[in-house]
Amino acid sequence: MDSQEEPAIYDSSDLDNSDTVFIEQVQRLHQLTVFCRWLFVSCLWVIIAPVCLWNLRSEFILWQEYFTWVAVRYALAFHPFAAVGLGFCTGMTVSVLVWQSRNILIGLPQLEKQRLEKQVFKIRQQGPSHPLWKLVIGE
Repeated sequence: MDSQEEPAIYDSSDLDNSDTVFIEQVQRLHQLTVFCRWLFVSCLWVIIAPVCLWNLRSEFILWQEYFTWVAVRYALAFHPFAAVGLGFCTGMTVSVLVWQSRNILIGLPQLEKQRLEKQVFKIRQQGPSHPLWKLVIGE
């Protein structure tokens, strides 16, 4: 990862058990969740966005000569696949940005912490056969 250390999203005072290893595993699972969300968004922009932009290629010629927001609006209105695809890419990007910003600024909600704890317990219970064992438990 980066040489910068990310802020702790999980406070040890939230647990009755002061097991620092467990807290680190929950943080690793959260970091894995953040990574997977950004990977998904990146894949959307690499796979869907070029197809949508290719669908709008005829409109780009018009935009080069007479760019107006009305031209953009009509181009998207007459190319619904491109509009939905670009809207989905943009919406998912904004969604992940807002979710991650909330987690950094306010902290994880209690339900999210509990969900992560349960998932770490399930990973521990299943043992090394779990697909996330090496990434989360990683001894």
